[in-house]
Order: sequence, then C-alpha cells, then structure tokens
Amino acid sequence: MSSVIAGIRFSVLDRSRTREGHEAPEALRDTIRLAQDLERLGYHRIWVSEHHGVPGVAGSAPTVLAAAVAAATRTIRVGTGGVMLPNHQPLVVAEQFGVLESLFPGRIDMGLGRSVGFTDGVRKALGRDKDVADDFATQLDELLGWFRGTSPTGAHARPAEGLAVPPFVLAMGEGATIAARAGLPMVIGDLRNREKMLRGIDHYRATFRPSVWAREPYVVVSGTVAVAASPAQARRLLLPEAWSMAYSRTHGTFPPLPPAERVEALAMTAKERGFYESGLSGQLAGTEEEVAHELETVIKESGAQEVLVTTSTYDRDALLDSYRRLAGVAGLTGVATD
Repeated sequence: MSSVIAGIRFSVLDRSRTREGHEAPEALRDTIRLAQDLERLGYHRIWVSEHHGVPGVAGSAPTVLAAAVAAATRTIRVGTGGVMLPNHQPLVVAEQFGVLESLFPGRIDMGLGRSVGFTDGVRKALGRDKDVADDFATQLDELLGWFRGTSPTGAHARPAEGLAVPPFVLAMGEGATIAARAGLPMVIGDLRNREKMLRGIDHYRATFRPSVWAREPYVVVSGTVAVAASPAQARRLLLPEAWSMAYSRTHGTFPPLPPAERVEALAMTAKERGFYESGLSGQLAGTEEEVAHELETVIKESGAQEVLVTTSTYDRDALLDSYRRLAGVAGLTGVATD
C-alpha cells in the first residue's frame, strides 16, 4: 500500500438513490445495510444527503436517516452531506443534531450545505427563495451559536447547547471562503474538475482562520471512485449515474438509476450523449492498481486529509465489491477477505 494513501481517512456519502423497479423505501434500507458493510470494512464515516421532491433520491430527511444508520451501527461515524441550511431554521437544525449527539455520543458529524430546493415548486413548498442561500454565512454563525449558548435571543437550544458536534462546510461556490472564515473543515469536489477544486483548496488554506471548531485547515475531497476487476467493469459502474445526470440536464428532472445494460442500449440525442460522456470522463475508475495511482495523485496535489466517496450505481452487489476493493487499496482495518 502507498504511504501517501496510508495516512488518509476514507469515508462514504450515500445518496439513497432509487433504482428502476425498486421502491424508495428500499433505497433507504439499502443505505442502512451499506453503512453496516462499510463499518465492517473499516471506513471512517458514512454521510447521507438531503434532496426534496427528486424522483431519483429517497433521502429527504437526513437527520432522520442518520439516526436510523447510527442505530444500526456501532463504531462508524455518521453524519450529513449535508443538511441544506437555507432550507431550515438554524435552531431546529441545532436541536436535531443535539438529539443525535445525545443518543450516539462521539459519532455524529454535521455536514452543512448552502443549496436550496431543486425546483421552483419545491422552494415554494419550503417557503424559501433562491436568494436565501446568500445568507448562508449568517445562518451558519447562528447555528454554531446555538451550540455555544451565544444566541442574542436569550433562548437556548436543548440538548444541543454545550455539545461538540463537528461541523463541516460543503464547498459549493462561495463555500470555501465561508468555511475558511468560520474556521471549519471543508468538503470539496468534484474530482473531475481538478483545477477548480485545487484553486478552492488553496484559497481555503490561505484564508483560514482558526476557531474553537478547528485550529488548522481540514480538507475532504469528494467524488466518484469505482474499483473493479477490470477497467471495463469499473466503467460500467459509472453508466447509470452518468445517464441519470444527462437526463436531468436535458429534461429537468433527476430519474431513478437504470441498469447498466439498459443504458448501453439507449439511443441518445447528441445533447444527451454529450452530457453522458462528460459524466463518464475524469472519474476515478479502474482496477485497484489504477485507482491507487490516481488517488496518490489527487492526495499529493490537494494535500487532503480525507477522501469522501460518492459513488452511486444500480448494481448494489457491484457497488459493495467496489468498496471492498477500495478498502484494500486504502489498507483499512477490518477489510473482509474472500
């Protein structure tokens, strides 16, 4: 195993993607089963996501799902990637994470993003406008204040106040600047746009202000990593998500994941094919040796302390095999052997 990779934490964000022919509740149960498998393999943390009104994603309530994941596991850290803070009142978010940390002490992470609802209809239902994301830094300060008991309202967040739930900022757009100013760990991706990602990391480190939450910059790079017995098998894992992304870009809605064989048989328009091929390019996919080489490059270039893998595919057995192989590459403790 590479000495560069050996010093890195490996974690997973599972988006609870729905699959053609399978109901949404199954996707949530799949996430819980995956968390148990990842714990056995030695991954550091598993995070769940927040999406509202999206046909292809079952995870709409990340703190609820995080509670179920934490209850089904014993040692792996559990968190959100992320709670979209503009969609919520900071007090309520603090209360939710206070409850999680009280029930599962020392295992909860609070990953926070600045996105708002995906469509006009969802934003209207949430009572939010697009520009509410512009107040993310203020909302973040308010949220962290509830944990420290510094709210100017005189109210107190119970049981959050006094608890130390590690916060992370998902760096989209201005996220790197906000994370640096607040002195928080940062999650940044994706691995396909390496130059943009590295610029964000450099800016974050250059402007980082130490805080009670983090004395030094902490960088988590996120993206798709697919590992299989052959390059062709690894690439096949990418097909369902690449097609779903292409479909969303051309039809305005994110669909359930189709099987790879159906994607291979599809007749695509030129526009769809362009988005589809773009979704396949630049991903970390291949055999153990190939992925190890690519990971070394990413880690050296970014100086990241952690890799957050965000792979989604139709075939859950192949996905788990990919995570087993990646655990071997990373030298994780508890790696299952055949």
